[in-house]
Amino acid sequence: MQAVMAVETAGHTRGRRLRRLALRIILAAVLLTVIWVGYLLWVINRFDPGPVGESYDAGIVLGASLWRDVPSPGLRERLDHALKLYEEGRFDTFILTGGYGGVRSRLAEAEGMRNYLLERGVPESDMLLETTSTSTYDNLLNSKAIMREHDIEKVVIITHEFHSARAYDIARYLNYPDADLSPAKSEVVPEHQQQPREVLAFTKWKIDSLLLKLGLRLPDF
Repeated sequence: MQAVMAVETAGHTRGRRLRRLALRIILAAVLLTVIWVGYLLWVINRFDPGPVGESYDAGIVLGASLWRDVPSPGLRERLDHALKLYEEGRFDTFILTGGYGGVRSRLAEAEGMRNYLLERGVPESDMLLETTSTSTYDNLLNSKAIMREHDIEKVVIITHEFHSARAYDIARYLNYPDADLSPAKSEVVPEHQQQPREVLAFTKWKIDSLLLKLGLRLPDF
């Protein structure tokens, strides 16, 4: 009888230890997650691209979704910001980058962007299109190939403020030779949607950048 009780007591003790260990692991994971999210929010919100330069060879507009072949409100914000820089004479060539436009779109993002700018008086000769990318990484990787092909060196990257820190991090990873950022402030994407989504995307980029260095995968975001 005593032997049975001893076995039961030992079992209960092991059970308590396992529960405590599991609780500690969960608490540590929660704490690390909070620290990581806080760090990324700090990176995203404190990122300062600095003043835009006076002259660039080209402006790279990072793609976003189309709505029935027409730029979504968010993408229009990027295009309008890029158009303002173009009209100020900051650059004379657009690099429009983006592939799959969306479920109800037949055009690539870059093609929808081109049509939008054509309607606003930009000649087609001032636009270079990249129509295969499906991620920010691909946007910048494929744009770099266009830059080499057309002897373009100095560029300004146009995206949204909330996206700028990640875009800059990817550009640095890809060893962009001479790139600045000129972010557009979003009035159509609510802030409570911007930051959680960007924290997730930035986390995925950090994981995928590590995997890329190890030669294990390409990012798809």
